[in-house]
Amino acid sequence: MNRWDKTVVVVGGGFGGLRAVKALAKAHAKVLLIDQNNYHLFQPLLYQVATAGLEPEQIAKPIRSIFGRQGNFDFMMAKVEALDLSNRRISTTAGDLGYDYLILAVGASTWFPGIPGLAHHALPLKTLMDAISIRNHVLRCFERASSARDPQTQEALLTLAVAGAGPTGVEMAGALSELVRVVQRRDYPRMSSKAFKVMLLEAAGSVLPGFPQSLSQAALDILRRKGVEVRLGVSVQGFDGNILGLSSGEQVPCNTLIWAAGVKGQGLLQALGLQTSPNGRLIVEPTLQIPGHPEAYAIGDAAHFEIDGKTLPMMAPVAIQMGELAAANIMRQLEGERPLPFRYRDPGLLATIGKNAAVARIHGLELKGFPAWVVWLLVHLLAIVGFRNRLMVLINWAWDYLFYDREDRIIVDPRR
Repeated sequence: MNRWDKTVVVVGGGFGGLRAVKALAKAHAKVLLIDQNNYHLFQPLLYQVATAGLEPEQIAKPIRSIFGRQGNFDFMMAKVEALDLSNRRISTTAGDLGYDYLILAVGASTWFPGIPGLAHHALPLKTLMDAISIRNHVLRCFERASSARDPQTQEALLTLAVAGAGPTGVEMAGALSELVRVVQRRDYPRMSSKAFKVMLLEAAGSVLPGFPQSLSQAALDILRRKGVEVRLGVSVQGFDGNILGLSSGEQVPCNTLIWAAGVKGQGLLQALGLQTSPNGRLIVEPTLQIPGHPEAYAIGDAAHFEIDGKTLPMMAPVAIQMGELAAANIMRQLEGERPLPFRYRDPGLLATIGKNAAVARIHGLELKGFPAWVVWLLVHLLAIVGFRNRLMVLINWAWDYLFYDREDRIIVDPRR
């Protein structure tokens, strides 16, 4: 059998998809990666683009550049519109194609519950364009507030609310609090620092619900020291772009609500007619194969996988390890061997809360404050794809650390 007799299609260029393609480098098959973007996005740092800490190109790298030396690799920039698992066919915006093996690494999408006004007015943070839109919106609010004469109008413009106190929400709230201090001191000295407000809303009773209680409490203390108004046990009941309605009955003047309170599986997965979890992820076999289709795998945020009754979280380490196993199992199938079950190795938990502060659990060791922040920096810096990107991110972080400045606070909006 020559190396091009079989075709493996990987749908999605996130952490899981990239790791699967890399692991298939020595497979006796053509490997085709399909993604609607021509770049891999380092999603854990999206919030830093949204808060003017990094530029978009510093956390993205062209996919063709990443795999330029992989001989069996090919790329198609297209959106997958439909899947026919029975006939092994994929319909895309660039045409239809077949496959011998399939890895679905399509990620997740923002979940907006049926709250009045939320889907239209709240700001999600899942894509590069989402992050740029948030940065444009927040900085524009500051500019409008600087000339606003009505106190309630200015209050709404300077109130920044984040819904959801998981890692994304906590990191976003911490970064916003530091952005506020930078812009108030440097750009708007005539506006009182008390006029700016950052709120973090969480329907549950704690921040970072999946973390140990001691780290959750430490994160809460750090957020409050940084000036974030944390509201636990409070959920959003409505948002029209001007007024934020809360479950406490309050009506808060607010123009900015960043939604970090939930994600769901892509609609493409529900269209398959297979069993999914309540949040729309495919329920997979222990080997990560899609039930009834041994040649097809679902990984990362697309896959619902339980260990001891607990669902694995939608995190990069899960997607990476799933990508490795799916690729290994396909290579075993190519050799006539049986696929192996997935075994997750928990690398720990990390969340940063702005400069000099983070919480971490690494191999059973709990870290808080500056030591955890150093670990967070190293882990994320090493995980960024591409030496140039790592260097530019390191330079930006060093500049911010030494001079407490956000140089990327510019408004670039092609619609205006």
